Amino acid sequence: MQAQSLLPANVSEALVKANLPAQALSVWVAPVGNTTAPTLASFADRPMSPASTMKLVTTMVALDELGPTYRWKTALLSDGSIKNDTLRGTLYLRGGGDPNLSWDKLELMLRKLRDQGIKKIGGDIVLDRSFFQPGRFDINVPPFDDTPDAYYNVIPDALMVHSNLISFSLESSADKITVRTSPPMNKVAIEDHLSLDDRDCAAWEAGWKAPAAEIVRNKSISIVLSGSFPRNCKAATELNTLDRNLYIERVIQALWREIGGTWNGSVRDGLTPAGAKLLVERQSETLADNIRIVNKRSDNMMARMLYLTLGAEQAKTGNYQSTLQAANDKIIGWFNKHGIDPNGMVLENGSGLSRLERISPAQMAALLKVAEHSNWFAEYASSMPIVAVDGTMRRRLKGTAAEGRARIKTGTLKNTVAVAGYVRDSYDENWIVVAMINNDDVSKGRIVLDELLVWVANGGAEGATKLAQQTIKKDP
Repeated sequence: MQAQSLLPANVSEALVKANLPAQALSVWVAPVGNTTAPTLASFADRPMSPASTMKLVTTMVALDELGPTYRWKTALLSDGSIKNDTLRGTLYLRGGGDPNLSWDKLELMLRKLRDQGIKKIGGDIVLDRSFFQPGRFDINVPPFDDTPDAYYNVIPDALMVHSNLISFSLESSADKITVRTSPPMNKVAIEDHLSLDDRDCAAWEAGWKAPAAEIVRNKSISIVLSGSFPRNCKAATELNTLDRNLYIERVIQALWREIGGTWNGSVRDGLTPAGAKLLVERQSETLADNIRIVNKRSDNMMARMLYLTLGAEQAKTGNYQSTLQAANDKIIGWFNKHGIDPNGMVLENGSGLSRLERISPAQMAALLKVAEHSNWFAEYASSMPIVAVDGTMRRRLKGTAAEGRARIKTGTLKNTVAVAGYVRDSYDENWIVVAMINNDDVSKGRIVLDELLVWVANGGAEGATKLAQQTIKKDP
């Protein structure tokens, strides 16, 4: 059966309303049982910018190659000795690529260290990021866009504590602003220069300026807040404000002091010596737990950590200078192993937050087909946003045939909107749907993709298939 290339009427009408040419849209719609003969295919073999739908590639390959119970390990080690409640020597904090190592989880590690009778750390703390190579991917990298302090722009390394984020909670009355921050950090103070304004609370970020961190006397750090904030308003944000080594140092200082310890050293980069003794090890939540966050929330930093972890595991089998290159080889190898031609696919960081990454809808659909037959399909499918219910799809398509009947990963960049996933239609047939729009102005492109999902959910694809089958019978 030949695929239909003519777009459904509602999709074509939505393209006109969005002022987008039909050529900007690439689509592949096929029954789950057969993606080699799609029901609808339009420019489906064309490599496209996928935005965050690329996370479906990273998470599926990670599940298949690492397994759903894979866990990352973070460790505290030392080559010194413990005498009279003092750890004499260097303490090593070795990262293992944990994508969700929050500050309170680090605190539990420090408490376990304290429970071993250690009250004073006598030397420095060395930060070992060697699980990924190079240890720091963020150094000398130009900002992706004009909000480099935003969470989605955090470039990971193997030792990300709380994603290097500071939480700012702001609350104002008619004449006063109160600012609270977390996590606890030693010798870090907020210098509030915010003024009050009368704009609507929902638009509070319009007057907000990115906080600036300054090192002042006695190695103290001042975080300066400037701009304005609405009266009688509550708001919160998380920002990547501090240098990551300073961040870890000040968090450890505060946490260690809170649990009754003393430490007067500082942090520095380095490697853990082979003979260092393991003092505390923390295993992360499972890979299956983490991919739910990656896909439901479309978490770029965590997706990049998964991608790098694939590279780190691949690098154990060969001589690689770069973890990114090893990750690239791992994913291309997976595609080849499953009979999916990777030609034209471009990988950069596995999150879709990229101006380089490309994949065709046909390639993405083939991956989704392989996933449907995977031992780990339940874990994979449950990680994807449910239309009109949760994740990045929670506010879309409420009251339509797609509500609660589709698991769809979304993607958005300045010049890209995309969807990919699974739709169950009104006939209870399951469909793989992949659609990507690449254009200089995709501001209204989301309605086009929504119309496609509604068309499939309403049985449009099933109807087209039956019509094509009847035509073949009449005119063999």
